[in-house]
Amino acid sequence: MANDPMIYHVPVMLDECMEGLAIKPDGVYVDVTFGGGGHSREILKRLGDSGRLTAFDQDPDAVKNALDDPRFTLVQHNFRFLKNNLRLLGIRQVDGVLADLGVSSHQFDSPERGFSIRYDADLDMRMDQVADLDAKKILNTYTEGELHRIFGMYGEIQNARSLAKTIATARVSEPIETVGTLKEVIKRQVPKGKEHKYHAQLFQALRIEVNQELGALQEFLEQTVAVLKPGGRLVVMSYHSLEDRLVKNFVQKGKFKGEVEKDFFGNEIKPFKVISRKAVTASASELATNNRARSAKLRIAEREA
Repeated sequence: MANDPMIYHVPVMLDECMEGLAIKPDGVYVDVTFGGGGHSREILKRLGDSGRLTAFDQDPDAVKNALDDPRFTLVQHNFRFLKNNLRLLGIRQVDGVLADLGVSSHQFDSPERGFSIRYDADLDMRMDQVADLDAKKILNTYTEGELHRIFGMYGEIQNARSLAKTIATARVSEPIETVGTLKEVIKRQVPKGKEHKYHAQLFQALRIEVNQELGALQEFLEQTVAVLKPGGRLVVMSYHSLEDRLVKNFVQKGKFKGEVEKDFFGNEIKPFKVISRKAVTASASELATNNRARSAKLRIAEREA
């Protein structure tokens, strides 16, 4: 089943991503979130014989979707190691980098992965199945203060403090190891009529912490400055405000906080020219057929000469 890309993950804003990359037939491109390979397939269609595509994915399930094409290389690694892996392949600079930061449909739809609130499964949530930290470990070993921090910062949960206290109290008598147990433990904290949204925010917070997603995103973005050729395109699709804020600040200012730096003469020093002033969002027709596109925001930038 994982070998069917349409079952694995329907790529979001496919045409908009390709347009953003402005693909040259002889260009060198990187898809840092391979997943089911939907975006990669489309890039390869637009490349000539001398074009080259390198894809990254740390999820072992994604390897099953590797494309049989001499122009294609799949690296089983997190995109935070972009620059070093490209160097190992003899690639110093590329014409375009694409990142789709969403969790693939396949991961949500595989109960044993513990990403979804729909199934009573073990609380796992690791993208990299050999990583040491999983959601169970966070819920059962993090201090109440640490839980409060990740629920508030990564889940933007209103009652993050009382939620952390509830979990810290409950785990004393029984470890919290499954989705069902977690939902039962926190049910009094969940606002009536907003159960789905609340659970989604909590699972987002846990997933971000398990996979160190925001730290990895920052490291990746910083490396794109060296990896992209002048005129090369950076195309990043995010699905929640925390990621989008990081991407927006970086492409607009070349940094994640503060104002744009200026040289002695007052000229702004920033590595990118923003191509999409506002984030690109999915069309009405796409939203009608792919529900997961509703929160997607696409930002496009070009490496300055």
